[in-house]
Amino acid sequence: MQWPGSFCDTKKGCCFPLTGKPASNFSIHGLWPNFNNGSFPSNCNTAQNPFNQSKITDLIPRAETSWPSLSCAGGNRTENNKTSSDNTRFWKHEWDKHGSCSDSILDQHAYFEATLNLKDRVDLLQILQYNGIKPDGNLYSVVNITQAIKQATGFVPGIKCNTDPSGNRQLNEIYLCADKSASNFIECPILPNGKSCTDNVEFPIFSEWDAL
Repeated sequence: MQWPGSFCDTKKGCCFPLTGKPASNFSIHGLWPNFNNGSFPSNCNTAQNPFNQSKITDLIPRAETSWPSLSCAGGNRTENNKTSSDNTRFWKHEWDKHGSCSDSILDQHAYFEATLNLKDRVDLLQILQYNGIKPDGNLYSVVNITQAIKQATGFVPGIKCNTDPSGNRQLNEIYLCADKSASNFIECPILPNGKSCTDNVEFPIFSEWDAL
């Protein structure tokens, strides 16, 4: 899951969907089938099973809230001359690159539904705030962030950071692993490379951001 404040607080900036500015909360980046050695398959059988939004129509309201796009790529200009992000383009990318490789277990609807259900089962922002780690622009220990999530979920998360325009490292993404059916969280066989973070990282504010 990704923190929108960190996605936006880069030189590229961010854009919001036509449905409006997303909530100040962690949102889904994706659900990625991985091998136990940390490598992953991609773009599996997309010609035979391309993304089809009509297959997830009932999930769209949930996806718009929990899985919004913040990327300006492929967006359109709005009436107030801003660029909107494109949720459908984002969901298509995630299915084509990652979800298609789960098709032997999860069809398209099951893949999106399972991802949304996993998101609903863990409130990362609430966990962090309960432990005094707040998106207020201050620096927080990566060790404390990791321990807070492990204590609440029972599993060690992967932490990835990015860089703001001033060169500060900031909390960007938190990874949790799930079993093959995407029904339950499990301990990650291999965590993402944590070298993207310094010992202490910024947890940037999102509520003050405006789109490009």
